[in-house]
Amino acid sequence: MNSALTLSVLSMPTAWVGPVNPLPPLFRAGDPHVVADLGDADEELSRNAGYGRVSSVMPYLMQDSYGRERTTAEHRVAVLENDVLRATFLLDAGGRLWSLIHKPSGRELLFSNPVFQPANLALRNAWFAGGVEWNIGTIGHTPTTCEPLHAVRAVRPDGTPVLRMYEYERLRRVVFQIDAYLPESSPVLLVHVTIVNPNDHEVPMYWWSNIAVPQGENVRVVAPADEAYRFTYDKTIRRVAVPESDGLERTYPSRAVNSSDLFFDIPAGSRHWIAALDGAGAGLVQTSTKRLAGRKLFVWGKHTGGERWQEWLSEPGQGYLEIQAGLARTQLEHLPMPAHAQWRWVEAYGLAQADPVAVHGDWAQARAAVESGLDELVDATGLDKELLAAESWVDSAPVEHLHSGTGWGALEHRLRVAAGDHSFERAATPFPEHTLGPEQLPWISLLDTGELPAGDVSTPPPSYQVAPEWGPLLEDAQGWLPCLLRGVLQCSSGDVEAAEKSWFASITEMPNAWAWRNLGALFVHRGEHETAVEAYAKAHRLAPGLLALSLEYVGLLLELNRQAHALAVIAGLPAEHRQDGRVRLFEARCAVDTGDLARAGRLIDEGIVVPAIRESNVALSDLWLGYQAKRGGPIAELPRDYDFRMHPRGE
Repeated sequence: MNSALTLSVLSMPTAWVGPVNPLPPLFRAGDPHVVADLGDADEELSRNAGYGRVSSVMPYLMQDSYGRERTTAEHRVAVLENDVLRATFLLDAGGRLWSLIHKPSGRELLFSNPVFQPANLALRNAWFAGGVEWNIGTIGHTPTTCEPLHAVRAVRPDGTPVLRMYEYERLRRVVFQIDAYLPESSPVLLVHVTIVNPNDHEVPMYWWSNIAVPQGENVRVVAPADEAYRFTYDKTIRRVAVPESDGLERTYPSRAVNSSDLFFDIPAGSRHWIAALDGAGAGLVQTSTKRLAGRKLFVWGKHTGGERWQEWLSEPGQGYLEIQAGLARTQLEHLPMPAHAQWRWVEAYGLAQADPVAVHGDWAQARAAVESGLDELVDATGLDKELLAAESWVDSAPVEHLHSGTGWGALEHRLRVAAGDHSFERAATPFPEHTLGPEQLPWISLLDTGELPAGDVSTPPPSYQVAPEWGPLLEDAQGWLPCLLRGVLQCSSGDVEAAEKSWFASITEMPNAWAWRNLGALFVHRGEHETAVEAYAKAHRLAPGLLALSLEYVGLLLELNRQAHALAVIAGLPAEHRQDGRVRLFEARCAVDTGDLARAGRLIDEGIVVPAIRESNVALSDLWLGYQAKRGGPIAELPRDYDFRMHPRGE
């Protein structure tokens, strides 16, 4: 068949992401990617690992209101198809490549999750497992992973339809563009990526294509490297031999004991690729042009916590692993992207087939066999030619609008044009005015009139801005709301003293929970705990019905060992909030700490489910073990439902 691009819907059991948390994440929470010990890192890796780190994910708001109840729902998808492959993309979820089917064999090459279940693994909290995720901006799962992307139809000169997905990334203030296409009879899906830095300054840049594939007992991950950097949850970088180090085989994920990252150190001049092949020597291979230099293997490990995480993200029996490709050698790094630069590369995805005896034998033979099969599928010269040929069409205007992303690109375009900056006027990636919505409307008013709408003081602002161009406009505007928003911008730029003054000015204009809460978060950041408790108490009195605020308040009280105060706050919450898993966890912790074991036992036996429990968070296992210790006698086995530990034992 000729290559085709169509729109469709995909039905699956779904737990929707839900509305955003309206409280701005002013200070970044614990980051599992922070490097505590550079260990064996070389000079380049050490430099990049310390470059470009962000203090928060502002101006994005957190996505943490999802649950665990699923209903069958329809997801809008785009489908690319030729006579060899069928590729399905989730348009409302970061443009995720959700499925890649090899039609002659009927084989699904990716881990196409049978459910859509968010969990707390991304920069904004909500993340879901499966397919190929496009990560941009800063270290971690991208802010756009649970957001819609703009999608349009473009056309190559030979008539091949192109699915173009793009968005404005607010953290780095760049535009990214993904052009996916399947030429007639092509055995590989081609994905051309463009990142545009429209700014007058350098920005730290990060990109990783995160590929989930099924895990089986005989699956081996092969890449063209003899050494790798290994990073585990002790946050130390270690250089190890591949395929074996410390007596352990690293390239068979099913044999891994603990969760870990393995970043293959591909020698200069080598072709860049990675494959996950089964016992028959077949499976997904990913390759690219040279700019996408890094390759990684992530495994959950064969321990209860790792297995529990896979069940949490999918269903029992749905094990998977991740093979990934990125701009830097590791995911612990940012690279400097010059002002007004455009970075481009081409990726290819397809079915690799090689001699299984070679694939599962000597490492050098395995690499040679896979690379030979890859060359037959798509050779390096062919990809380089594809990248060069794309220059004739990749910047062309689309021929049809297919799907709308967010309105932030349209607003950024307005902001820049008002300053005489036309850098957002790219034909390939239009940001239509019709995408502007409630989140952008206050900023349009500020830009057009110099004032913000008065706003209901009992309702939190729908959005925030941290770009410096908004600062002068907020300085000139009058009222409690401009003072509040100005403080957030100042805090994000590092001027916390000015932020404090702005929030107190907001309260002077009109007492409001949002400024008091921000002051509370600032005082916590400074270690001024007494003042923080007072600020949170005032915020909570003004907005007692906001669960997100109650959780922050109670969490602070627990950190300060004020269990009686925390229980009093919990007792005053609405009944439906007291049933939230996070509140029940806090209540049980208080009960254990105060010796009320009957209360703790009741909560634990009824079951405490925390949908947004964070990767590497051990609060549930600590609760159980603490409860058992207080009871005395033999400690019962930790229930599987409470075990989310990522590193229960060393290797």
